[in-house]
Amino acid sequence: MQTKQISGRLTFTILSISLLTVMAGAAMAPALWAVKAHSADKPDLLIQFIVSLPALFIIVTNLCFPFLCRILKTKSIAVTGLVLYIVSGSGAFFLEDISAILFLRALLGVSVGMIMPLSTGLLSYYFPPDEQSRLMGLCAAMNQIGGVIATLIAGVLAKVGWNYAFLVYSMGLFVLILILLFLPNKRLHSPKGPGGFFRNLKKFYPSVLGMLLLMICFFIFPTNFSAICVKTTSLDPIAVTIIMVALDVVAALVGVAFGWMMRRFRLSVKYFSPAYFLSGYLCFAISQSIPSLLAGCLFIGIANGVGVPYLNTIASIKAGQEAATTVMPLLSAALYAGQFLSPLVATPLAAKFFPDNILGIYWIAFAFSILFLLEILLTRHSQSLLQHNHLRGAVDTDETGGSVSRQRQ
Repeated sequence: MQTKQISGRLTFTILSISLLTVMAGAAMAPALWAVKAHSADKPDLLIQFIVSLPALFIIVTNLCFPFLCRILKTKSIAVTGLVLYIVSGSGAFFLEDISAILFLRALLGVSVGMIMPLSTGLLSYYFPPDEQSRLMGLCAAMNQIGGVIATLIAGVLAKVGWNYAFLVYSMGLFVLILILLFLPNKRLHSPKGPGGFFRNLKKFYPSVLGMLLLMICFFIFPTNFSAICVKTTSLDPIAVTIIMVALDVVAALVGVAFGWMMRRFRLSVKYFSPAYFLSGYLCFAISQSIPSLLAGCLFIGIANGVGVPYLNTIASIKAGQEAATTVMPLLSAALYAGQFLSPLVATPLAAKFFPDNILGIYWIAFAFSILFLLEILLTRHSQSLLQHNHLRGAVDTDETGGSVSRQRQ
């Protein structure tokens, strides 16, 4: 009984980190209007950097994460990252100058770059392959739940005052307490050598490239959907916001069910994400009727909800207990690189090929979804799952079927 309780506490503690990662930049999106109203003399680009700047520093810190693991243990990394997260995120509440706020947003990116590889890598370290698809699905669900909660809270706080939305990052206190109480302070093995980065990239490129393309496909939706809906439909902004939040809820529910999907559909799961992206963007491109928009949002939510845990799972199984210092930093960097690159790549292409069609951006998204499908078809995504099948009988578990027997003592 005690073993199962420890396992449950550890699982919840690791999963709680995922509440904070995706929300890092996006949480402030519904509050940008208030920041802009307060800083009307500042360029729009500076205001937009409040959302996008953390991603650049997350990428850089992710790539430095294996080195960090050579000098600090897991609990030390998590505590340092979370303290920096709370201070840099909430600290902007006390500032007036946009330049100073952007400096704190850069530090926020550093903090997320420290904790995000732990949110998935520790699942590989402590739990056997048989449990990882379920746990990666729950991790993705926590990402979505954290994003929904933070977005709603930030939107409400922005109505109180332009700077109040930054207080949403105090959510990190809850996770910090859990880390201090329940996370063991272990040292993760980090392969040494100057060629480590390129060796890992070569070994895990199918998952890394897949994550990059998935995020490029997905982020075409949040960066364009609301503006297009307001212009082409009778929906008001509040209704559009509710639809977008509902999409995140769908993605969270899919994440919760991901473990069952892997058991039920096995290797076929790899096709789900690109197939649902294709279906969703086709719905958007051919019609702006309410049923078509709702169907498209449902499909995009499923695509995102299944794609992220799938790529994390196959990479985690392949990397084993070294996932936190090998593939997870690369996947995290690819995730945020895709978010950052999506509008930079898709918007110019839509302007070039569909200059007079506001829905042209959805055809660009459809084309990127085809590229994502081709990447899934042409790279060996199934190899680690086949290895997983081979290892099922060899995985040590405790008498209750728990995962604690794989925990490092």
